[in-house]
Amino acid sequence: MFIQTESTPNPATLKFLPGRDVMGDGRVADFADAEAAAASPLARRLFQVEGVTGVFLGSDFVTVTKAEGEWQHLKPALLGAIMEHFTSGAPILQEGGSGTDVHAAHEGDDAEIVDQIKDLLDTRVRPAVAQDGGDITFQGYDNGIVYLNMQGACAGCPSSTITLKRGVENMLRHYVPEVTEVRQV
Repeated sequence: MFIQTESTPNPATLKFLPGRDVMGDGRVADFADAEAAAASPLARRLFQVEGVTGVFLGSDFVTVTKAEGEWQHLKPALLGAIMEHFTSGAPILQEGGSGTDVHAAHEGDDAEIVDQIKDLLDTRVRPAVAQDGGDITFQGYDNGIVYLNMQGACAGCPSSTITLKRGVENMLRHYVPEVTEVRQV
C-alpha cells in the first residue's frame, strides 16, 4: 500500500491519501480529540501518535493536525498507523458511529434558497477545500446569513477567514441575491 502525503495551507495539518475511499461521498468525520474519536478505530490509532491534536476523515483522504514538532518526526508514525488500519480490515467507523452527512435536508420557507446554497457549496467550494485537506459544511441559513463550518485542514488555517469572506461569501452573494453575509460557526 502506498500512501501519498500533501501539505496544506495550514502548516499544522498534513493530508494523507491512502489511494482508496475513507468515508466515501457525502460523509465526513471530524475529531477534535482522542475522546471524540472513540467511534473510529482509524482516528483512535492516529491519536495514539504523540502530538496529534485533530483528525479529519474526508471522502478519500485523512488530514491530521499536530500541536507542535516537526512533520519529519510525526509522519512515519502516522503513515504506519494509517497503513496498519487499512491492512487490518477494521472499519473506519464502528457500528453506531456516525460521520456528518453534508447533504442533510432542510425544510421551511427558505428551502429553495438553502438548496441553491448547498448546491453551490457542493459543486464549487467543497472540491477546492477538499484539495487542501478540509471541508466546509452548511450549518444553517437565517435572514440572509449563511452559517458554515470549516473542518480538517481549514479549521484554524490562517487563510480560512479570507476564504470565507472573499471567496465563499462573494460567490454566494453573486448567485443567491438573498445571501448578505457568511459566518463561520
